[in-house]
Amino acid sequence: MAGISGRTVVRTQGRRVASAFGRQPSGTRHPLVAVAMVLPLAVLLAVVFGGWEAVMTQASSVAGMLGR
Repeated sequence: MAGISGRTVVRTQGRRVASAFGRQPSGTRHPLVAVAMVLPLAVLLAVVFGGWEAVMTQASSVAGMLGR
C-alpha cells in the first residue's frame, strides 16, 4: 500500500513541476509559453542572417495593401 501512495505523491509533484513550466496535464504546452520560447531564437536568427530587412519589407507591403 505504501508503494501506491508514493507513486501518487511523485505523480502530483511531477504535475506541479510541469505546470510551472507551462505544461498542461494533458501534456500540451500553452501557446503563449511556446511563443515565449521560440521568439528570442527567431529574432536572433533574423538578425544574424540578415532576414530582418525582409521581414520589414513584407510588413510594409502588407500594410500598404491594407491601406495604411
